[in-house]
Amino acid sequence: MPRGERVALTIAGSDSGGGAGIQADLKTFAALGVHGTSAITAITAQNTVTVDAIFELPIAIIVAQIDAVVGDLGVASAKTGMLASSRIIEAVASSIEAHRIEKLVVDPVMVAKGGAKLLRDDAIEALRTRLLPLAAIITPNIPEAEVMLGRRIRTIDDRREAARDLVALGPRAAVVKGGHAGDDVTDVYWDGSAMVELPGVRVPTLNTHGSGCVFSAAIAAGLAKGLEPLEAVQRAKEFISAAIEQSLEIGHGHGPVNPMFGLTTE
Repeated sequence: MPRGERVALTIAGSDSGGGAGIQADLKTFAALGVHGTSAITAITAQNTVTVDAIFELPIAIIVAQIDAVVGDLGVASAKTGMLASSRIIEAVASSIEAHRIEKLVVDPVMVAKGGAKLLRDDAIEALRTRLLPLAAIITPNIPEAEVMLGRRIRTIDDRREAARDLVALGPRAAVVKGGHAGDDVTDVYWDGSAMVELPGVRVPTLNTHGSGCVFSAAIAAGLAKGLEPLEAVQRAKEFISAAIEQSLEIGHGHGPVNPMFGLTTE
């Protein structure tokens, strides 16, 4: 296999409960036939109920992880998750630029499923101005898109307009996810020329922890395998829908989605 082929990098936080963050990303990469690598930005003491503690790693070790992976293995695609602070966002953006990583998926993680803040307020501007312009695809849910655009998003028309306005900030494509909407959970994709709606059915479960991580990781896996952005998003939508349908009933809060649903065991 040529250097970097089918290698994906996740730059994100660690979830000790295994449902989100780099743990979910690496499982998703493996399930989709991509070799997963990681650069951990923060360590969380986390479970299905709450985030008890967050420790941000030093900038130097975050950058060193990215350098080590790209320098040896090469990467076909990368994704970002929890970046926590403006300093981390700046360092990650600089590394992405230095290594010329073009197939970048940005999942603008801001709040954990249990409500804990995973991105400082003063980091929003750094996310908007430094990282979004480097992205091939960004994957905000409705609350994240509202923060980045500074307005409420209520209807499907609002989602369409939000996707357009997000792409105007620099990314080559945006998917505004509909999971936080009411009955209409349609995701809206816009790449500057094509507006595509990705309908879905709301699964009656609370076990959606890690859904955003798995969706964005599945897109990155598709890009690593050479898929065009829209096809990568469409396949990722199918994958996360199945992962939610077969989510895990564990813990006392929001259980995790199951990116390994295709693995059969005795």
